[in-house]
Amino acid sequence: MDKGKAATLTVEAHAKINLALDVLGKRSDGYHQVEMIMQTVSLSDTVTLTEIPGEIKVTASDVRLPCNSDNLAYRAAALLRDTLHIDNGVAIHLKKRIPIAAGLAGGSSNAAAVLKGLNQLWQLSLSTEQLMELGAKLGSDVPFCISGGTMRAYGRGELLEALPVMPKAFVVLAKPFVGVSTAWVYRNYRTELVKQHPDIPAMITCLGQGDYDGIASRLCNVLESVTIPAYPAVAQIKRLMTGYGAASLMSGSGPTVFGLVSSRKQAEQIATMLRNEVKAQVFVAETVTKVGEENGEALIADKTR
Repeated sequence: MDKGKAATLTVEAHAKINLALDVLGKRSDGYHQVEMIMQTVSLSDTVTLTEIPGEIKVTASDVRLPCNSDNLAYRAAALLRDTLHIDNGVAIHLKKRIPIAAGLAGGSSNAAAVLKGLNQLWQLSLSTEQLMELGAKLGSDVPFCISGGTMRAYGRGELLEALPVMPKAFVVLAKPFVGVSTAWVYRNYRTELVKQHPDIPAMITCLGQGDYDGIASRLCNVLESVTIPAYPAVAQIKRLMTGYGAASLMSGSGPTVFGLVSSRKQAEQIATMLRNEVKAQVFVAETVTKVGEENGEALIADKTR
């Protein structure tokens, strides 16, 4: 590397949606036992990593985002440094597109991108499994965000099983202008209030058969029983999406609602109608089969700032 120039690397940090989410009970460690099917979508933040001497600095395009040790991206870099006794520093810039506190794993995805990117930038040669093990120390969704694709998650969400690739679908995402605390949702979850639990074995069968209609008809999230009564905007968006012809569900603990359709044209039409009907951030995305170099999304590295 030439003197006066710093190595820079850019990683796309993808959002996720939950095709199915079930809560199986409370664990002795305070977490809930869950079973989920998660899917990567193309909506992403851009994480830029630049080598600097000896410290971690975080900046973000969204001024609402903390840029200290409260930020998962910062904590991911600190965890790598502490675990492997590394003295290198890094400047992390987060160009945000994924809404904050949305149920789309934006923070977890940023942390996953930092772990993957620094593994390359610092030439650490850690395996994906080792990165996922580190990621689990940061948050339950981080291991999935490292791997991506279509996966069954269980335990507290950090244990993963690869599933058949979901048939290509287009995804309308609508996040109302409210923030929902994941901790609050789980704290107020009551299984007796749940009217329907997901049929995860049937969903997995549909994935194996490439049965888009079967998948769409089996979308189910038990956390809707907590979030929807407290946030009417979530119910309104879901009702509108369904009326527009999409298979619709709340993602994670909310408040983002997604709709699945089979064509981009229909997705764009639904997005336009939603923007006229509700106060929400609305995006059109599509399902992503695999995060990383396998589908041509290689990490982008150069030698300049």
